[in-house]
Amino acid sequence: MKRLATASLCLAFALLSFFQFPGHTWLQQDTQIYAPILEHLRDPSVLRNDILVAEPHVAYTLYDETAIFLRRVTGLGFEEVLAAQQIATRALCFWGLMLLAEALGLGYGASLAAAAICTLGAVVAGPTVLTVEYEPSPRAFALPLVLLAMGLASRARYRGAGFAGAAAVLYHPPTALAFWGMWTLLALWPDRNRKERLVAFAPLAVAVAILGAAARSQPQNQTFITHLSPLIEMLQRMRASYVFISTWPWHIIAHYVILFAILVLAMSRLRGAIPIEARAFLLGLPFIGLLTMPVSWLLLEQWKWGVIPQLQPMRTLLFVTLAMTLTTAAAGFRAARKTEAAAWLALAFLLPLQPVVTGPFAWGRIALALALGAAAAFSGRWAPAVACAAFFAIPWIGGVVNYPRIQTPELAQLSAWARANTPRDAVFLFADTPRSLDPGVFRADALRAVYVDWKGGGQVNYLRDFGEQWWFRWQQTLARKFTPADLPRYEALGIRYVVLRREHLSGAAPLWENSRYAVYALSPPSAP
Repeated sequence: MKRLATASLCLAFALLSFFQFPGHTWLQQDTQIYAPILEHLRDPSVLRNDILVAEPHVAYTLYDETAIFLRRVTGLGFEEVLAAQQIATRALCFWGLMLLAEALGLGYGASLAAAAICTLGAVVAGPTVLTVEYEPSPRAFALPLVLLAMGLASRARYRGAGFAGAAAVLYHPPTALAFWGMWTLLALWPDRNRKERLVAFAPLAVAVAILGAAARSQPQNQTFITHLSPLIEMLQRMRASYVFISTWPWHIIAHYVILFAILVLAMSRLRGAIPIEARAFLLGLPFIGLLTMPVSWLLLEQWKWGVIPQLQPMRTLLFVTLAMTLTTAAAGFRAARKTEAAAWLALAFLLPLQPVVTGPFAWGRIALALALGAAAAFSGRWAPAVACAAFFAIPWIGGVVNYPRIQTPELAQLSAWARANTPRDAVFLFADTPRSLDPGVFRADALRAVYVDWKGGGQVNYLRDFGEQWWFRWQQTLARKFTPADLPRYEALGIRYVVLRREHLSGAAPLWENSRYAVYALSPPSAP
């Protein structure tokens, strides 16, 4: 009965986090890349003139195979099958967090509350990652599975931990890399469970073999052993500056040092027998995260290793944020004095409201964190209800808005018109909004190629040839302000439709328009 109740609560909080806060998105960020890739892999005739899908970087993952299989079996679209996986992995993550909290000495109710606080999510400034991903990307599935593996391991369920960690590798190997590094150290640790931990490597070996077979079955040009050329480094600094720690403000680095210090202090307050696995993951992984900052600086910025922007090791800093939230919550629930408990719990609630503790400070939100901490400390067994209330208080009272709404009815109308009335091989250019996210939404919804767009340029981290092509196209079009005189040159580049948002061509009637967009054909349109 307890297992059924736990499963129900994990699913309930997963749904709460999905529909209420921190929420979920589609075609806001990374799915602008993944959705077109999935569509092209399912049907190679779709988007075949778009450079974004010509060299997909999903060869070393089963993210694409799983999504395509589920779409074929269910008949649903990619948005639906990916959302289902997102909810399922969030529920598994919640269970893993509960197991970790129990390993820290919390009872059932307190573990439920601590897991709920962690599920509020937080922005990991610097490497630009989230502890709870809004988009159903590979990392959004892999990280919850890693946390499940950590929780299972902390309760000595080594076989289950191995399967969860291996599943994370299948979805996104870079996210699982630090976990398996720490697991290897645990397997070498001379204690009575040393041999039992070795069982987890069997699922990992199977996962690696599966990934190797999957990679051989797909075309891929991703190169790991390479050095950055001056051009590619320039493009990465322009499009993905977050992988270069030299671009981070000093207070972001100080932020993680402070969080780690709070984490160590919280762990020191948790007296009692805490399993070595929980200590290793909650202290070791954050410490690895701190080490990735100088190591990344050396390997990327000094030695120019091309693999670093692909692996993005500094994203391991998210474990500093997660571990600090969980351990401060545990310290609060185990504190003997209510005032101390309130202080620890306020720290646990802080990061969803104030992502960077070194400022700038939002004093109203800090006050809300203090209020939530005090309420959780003095509520006793009703602490899970306070944690549940935080899913509503943070966006409503704290005014936290995690993402803008970029999908508009006008953009949907444009996509629907293009999909129904233009050839499948048509190439579009959003000519007067160079850094807008509109082209990425349009590409995925209309299934029509976009000549070049800013969001798609993020692929320069993975594919050198793509980076060079993207830069050429950007220089030829969006790098300069649009003028009607550019249209003949656009047509010579293979662009057939130009979308304008802020201005119309004088003396030329648009092929189609609504209140926000106008489409001009550069050559006589043919049948779709």
